[in-house]
Amino acid sequence: METFESLVRAEFAPKNTYLNTASTGLLPARAVAAVRAGVESVAAGQPQDMFADVEATRAAFARLLGVPDSRVAAGASVAVYTGLIAASLPAGAEVLTAEGDFTSVVNPFHMRRDLKVRTVPLERIAESVRPGTALVAVSAAQSADGRIADLPALREAAREHGARTYIDASQAAGWLAVDADAYDYVSSVAFKWLVCPRGVAFLVVPEDFGGLDPVFAGWVAGENPWDSCYGPVEELAHSARRFDESPSLFSYAGARHSLELMEELGVDTVRAHDLGLADRFRAGLAALGQEPVPAPGSAIVSVPGLGHRQPELSRAGIEVSDRAGNLRAAFHLYNTPADVDRLLDVLSG
Repeated sequence: METFESLVRAEFAPKNTYLNTASTGLLPARAVAAVRAGVESVAAGQPQDMFADVEATRAAFARLLGVPDSRVAAGASVAVYTGLIAASLPAGAEVLTAEGDFTSVVNPFHMRRDLKVRTVPLERIAESVRPGTALVAVSAAQSADGRIADLPALREAAREHGARTYIDASQAAGWLAVDADAYDYVSSVAFKWLVCPRGVAFLVVPEDFGGLDPVFAGWVAGENPWDSCYGPVEELAHSARRFDESPSLFSYAGARHSLELMEELGVDTVRAHDLGLADRFRAGLAALGQEPVPAPGSAIVSVPGLGHRQPELSRAGIEVSDRAGNLRAAFHLYNTPADVDRLLDVLSG
């Protein structure tokens, strides 16, 4: 029987100390092989059915987030899906967002000049929902520093005041359990913690579509796509597929196998592994007299004032990020205690 360790080591063999999943996740060998096979099939003039990969990927993502696949739209960009939600709001609607949240989650609302966008500190977002708030939009885990939103409190506050909820799970899906059924809309890219090729993203919508209008619907949004290639689409898909973007097929060919691996490993197991490493790093930082941004229970650790050391660490073969002057390290399934200790060793030197 394969163990977590044996599954991971069979799929990943980084040549450096890679602690930058919050920017881009590493690809498992099975995904690399699938993308290569897809490219080669097209080069040979015998394209494989990568639309079947899109449907398998959609179904796997739905299982990971606990919703029927009929509620999942497949695309390539969170910003596009945020824009879709922004377009659905009436003029004058209030959107509540968190300070410093990722641009793709908030900027499309600002592009609607007739919306009222209110921004508050992440820690106050639940208490800031009020009568008249139409939508609360926030990342489950903050990109800059890994802080986790109090989603249960947000959900209750939104329910009390009749507001819809929009959660971006891009920095959470894959290591943090996200119950998509508890919110109106949930988006996520897949090239980070879900270790998929770039070009894969999802949007979970309510069964009744939550008032969204498929304004960018193309032929893939038809109930019968191959009968919807010319002229207006006569019948939109009866499922969330009506919100699909035309897919990046090679990316989905690999994503199908990446998500297969994530299901084999299990999010709870990955979470325990990732948090164990993050806590090891936090303990080592304390011994060095360094204090990270408080983000309990997060796989992302951000250390103020150390961002300038990112080039030095990269030269030493350790990949992290510099975010607003903070050193950001992200710990995922392919990392080991030795990776943590190597980072701490270089920082101490």
